[in-house]
Amino acid sequence: MTESELQTPYYIVDETRLRRNLELIKGVEQRAGVTIIMAFKANALWRTFPIIKEYSSGFTASSLNELRLGTETLGGKGHSYCPAYTEQTIGDYIAMSSHITFNSLSQAERFAARAKEAGVSCGLRVNPQCSVIETDIYNPALPGSRFGMSAEMLPERLPEEIEGLHFHALCESTSYDLERVLAAFEEQFGKYLDQVKWVNMGGGHLMTREGYDTDHLVSLLRGFRERHPHLQVILEPGSAFTWRTGDLVASVVDTVENQGIRTAIIDASFACHMPDCLEMPYKPTVSEALPEDATSGYEYRLGGNSCLSGDFISSWRFAEPLQEGERLTFEDMNHYTTVKTTMFNGIQHPDILLRRSDGRVETLRHFTFEDYKSRMS
Repeated sequence: MTESELQTPYYIVDETRLRRNLELIKGVEQRAGVTIIMAFKANALWRTFPIIKEYSSGFTASSLNELRLGTETLGGKGHSYCPAYTEQTIGDYIAMSSHITFNSLSQAERFAARAKEAGVSCGLRVNPQCSVIETDIYNPALPGSRFGMSAEMLPERLPEEIEGLHFHALCESTSYDLERVLAAFEEQFGKYLDQVKWVNMGGGHLMTREGYDTDHLVSLLRGFRERHPHLQVILEPGSAFTWRTGDLVASVVDTVENQGIRTAIIDASFACHMPDCLEMPYKPTVSEALPEDATSGYEYRLGGNSCLSGDFISSWRFAEPLQEGERLTFEDMNHYTTVKTTMFNGIQHPDILLRRSDGRVETLRHFTFEDYKSRMS
């Protein structure tokens, strides 16, 4: 079956693009002498993990479900960070983790001794209070953040169980953003670095984005390691692993016009299947549309097929009027998309496909009514 014969909507992951990202990340890891692990919060399509495992099996998890998924599909134990562990969850975290980061001293006082006794390396999340993220919902360095300890909150000596420091202050950021954050981190927490064995610089390092200065990143990381040669350095990007590796293909099912605004209704939903477009918000690239700066053509708002009034984005221009059945490709819908989808309205969930390097297309998952029914109760 050719792709033109596939029933929409569907997500399709491209193996060639995925391997390109993985090779770049592996190269940075080797050149910089650091450890780069994958954050499940950006992508958890575990049926693609056999490809990822060829390059790296390290992962970081923020929930027991993510942690269990990693141990079952990638093998080994994971790095864990959770804003708050409980008596009911800490035992499972300890059993499946090689590293555990605590969000506060009080959490460390409750659980770190137990984790260390089990052979788990314990860390403390710190907040350098250096804000480089424009979208507040993704900014962990805002005043009043619930994430991490600021320098004035720490004692002169860290608890003896703490072997690492973790900071996360980036989101799809550049190496120059990291440079600013790292300077703030060293200025505020430098006195503690002799007390620990590792530093985790969190995620948000979008090293696979076109134009990202990987040479600068490698130089920055090497410089940090030269200043602190006893430290293991860990990065845990999410988006970088699957950046521009997958798309969502949908079809136009109707066009409507109201007060001079043309809307093409598609068989997918921004609210259900592309939620970051409304949450971030951002306007995705549609492959079949004219360039963003085009002034000619036919202008359309694209609307999802849910009953949510705000399930639409404006506007794209097309060379010809859109017709029922015409396919539209929403680019870069793998990272932070498939992990956030919902079954709101009971709308048919897109299939998940994998385009192999030789052009073959495999179905990784087909969703049915039973998936919706079982999720509801």
